[in-house]
Amino acid sequence: MRIVSLVPSATEIIAALGLADQLVGRSHECNYPAEVQSAPVVSASRIDTSAIASAEIDGAVRAALADGRPLYAVDAELLEQLAPDVIVTQDLCEVCAVSSGEVRRIARTDAETISLDPRDLGEIEESIRTLARHLGAAAKGELLAQAMHNRIDMVREAVRGLPRPRVFVAEWLDPPFAAGHWVPEMVEMAGGDEVLGRTRERSFPTTWDAVAARAPQLVVLAPCGFDVERTVAEAGGVPALGARVVAVDGDAAYSRPGPRVAEGVAQLANLMHPEAVEPPRLSLCQLIPA
Repeated sequence: MRIVSLVPSATEIIAALGLADQLVGRSHECNYPAEVQSAPVVSASRIDTSAIASAEIDGAVRAALADGRPLYAVDAELLEQLAPDVIVTQDLCEVCAVSSGEVRRIARTDAETISLDPRDLGEIEESIRTLARHLGAAAKGELLAQAMHNRIDMVREAVRGLPRPRVFVAEWLDPPFAAGHWVPEMVEMAGGDEVLGRTRERSFPTTWDAVAARAPQLVVLAPCGFDVERTVAEAGGVPALGARVVAVDGDAAYSRPGPRVAEGVAQLANLMHPEAVEPPRLSLCQLIPA
């Protein structure tokens, strides 16, 4: 089977299923694991986010959406040459990746289009099963989904009955965005209470004053698409909040709805309850101590 994935989380799932050798094309954001990076890149962002700061990125995205301009360009000619049997995309967030509608609009191919749109942890598990079934790897998909479930369940049991700190996870920095979809649920499973985030709903802009008014004890900076280094570089505008502030790899284990969110849950639990949960192998940087 010939697969093109335009969603980084789907690309991770495909590799975890042992199907990386069937990946014939990927998006520019599909950078993990290393073995997928040899596949041709068939999409690109129309906004060069590497060269501008958070506020400018937010402004450029808002302007493009207001004008009805697509945020991503897909190489229709290359896509046709790759002759995929399956194209994996998403419709959950027009900002995060190419939508299935955009693929259908520009693609000159009869490939099956699969859209993965999970909104909570349970739906992430189900999206793993769904993709695995479509790719003829249902048994491996069940094992992968169950492993994710078990990892999260072990963390939840480890923190059961412990004090629940007040937590704010920032999915963007300027302006700050309160977390949505599965991220507030991650905080809950890790033994904390998200002070602004809304499970299964979109992330939304707020202000640092509004965050401070909720008196969080832990602030986790996990902007969508940023690694730790980029987050630290952008964190200069975060004011003193009277809380511990930590930068994490939002791109790896928070904003991508794939198996590694289980490690994000473990990282959150370790930040709140280090005596109960060992730190996972994820990078972080403490900016303001407790």
